Amino acid sequence: MEKLKNNPIIKAIGTQRLVALLALILLYLTFGIMNPRFATYSTMVNIFDASYYIGFMAIGICFVIATGGIDLSIGTVLTMSGLVAGFLSVNMGFPIWLVIIICISIGTLFGVINGLLVAKLGLPPFIATLGTMMLSKGIGSIITGAQSVTWKSGSDPEGWYRSIFKIKTEGGLLIPTGFLFLIAAAVLMAVVMNKTKTGRYILSLGSNKEATRLSGVNVDKYLIIAYVISGTFAGIAGLAYSTIYSTLLPGGGAGFEMDAIAGVVIGGTSMSGGIGTIAGTMIGVFIISILKTGLPFVGLQTHYQQVATGLVLIVAVFADVYRNRKKN
Repeated sequence: MEKLKNNPIIKAIGTQRLVALLALILLYLTFGIMNPRFATYSTMVNIFDASYYIGFMAIGICFVIATGGIDLSIGTVLTMSGLVAGFLSVNMGFPIWLVIIICISIGTLFGVINGLLVAKLGLPPFIATLGTMMLSKGIGSIITGAQSVTWKSGSDPEGWYRSIFKIKTEGGLLIPTGFLFLIAAAVLMAVVMNKTKTGRYILSLGSNKEATRLSGVNVDKYLIIAYVISGTFAGIAGLAYSTIYSTLLPGGGAGFEMDAIAGVVIGGTSMSGGIGTIAGTMIGVFIISILKTGLPFVGLQTHYQQVATGLVLIVAVFADVYRNRKKN
C-alpha cells in the first residue's frame, strides 16, 4: 500500500482523482455491457449535453467550496438567468448577443450579492445562499409572469448561438462543440486556482481563514471573488442549459446545485475547504452525467437517478471526512 502511495503516477494524479477516474471508466463500461445501445455516438453526445450545465456550475462552486463555504443558489440562478434572458429575447426583441451577456451578467450579479452577504455582513454561507436561492426562484417567475420560456430555435436567424454547444452537419451528424468550450473553461480556471495569487489566496481561506487574515491578505476581497466566480459560471450554465434544452420552467433549477456539488466532492475537493481541484471536478461531473444518461438504459428513471446521485454524494463526503481525520 505504501509503495502505491509513493508511486509517481498516483502522486501526480492524486489518489481520490485516480479512484474517481477508474470509477468513471468502470461506470461507462458497465452501462455499455448492460445495454449495448448505451455505447453509441448519439449517447455520448447526450452525456456531453448533460455535462455542460452541471460542469459550468461545478467549476464555479469549486472555488466557493475551496474556501470552506457553499453556494446553494446556483441551480435557481441558472434557471432565472435563462428565463429572464430568454424572455427578453422572445418577448422584448433583444438581440441574441445582448441576451447572452445579460444571461451571464445575472449570474455575476447574484455572485456579488452572495459574496457581500457572506464577507461583509458575516452571514453563514448556507443561510445567505439559501436566501438568494429563493430570491432568484421568485424573481424569475415574477418577470416571466410564471410562464415557461422557449429560446429561439436553430432555424431562426438569431439561432446561431446554438452552435456554441452543438453543430449539426448537413448529413445530420451532431458535433458536441460545447465539450471544447467546457474543457477550455476548466483549463483556464485550473490555472487560476493553482497558478495565480487569487487562486492561492482562495485555497488559503479554506485552510486557515484567520491565519490568512493575519498575514495581511484582504480576506473579504477574495471571499467575494470566489462567490462572483460561482455566480458567473451559474450564468454560463444558464446559457448552456437554455441552448441544449431550449425550454425553461419558472421555479425550476432547485436541485441542480446538488449535481454540481456532488461532482466537485467526488473529484477530490474538500468540503471543509483548503483543497480544490478543477481536473477532479470534471471527472466527478462526467460520473454524474453518465449516471443521469445511463440509468434509463437499464430501466431506472428520474427518481432512481436522484437516489444514485445522493448515495454517490454521501460516499464522496465520507471519503473526504475520513481523509481529513487521517491527517489530524
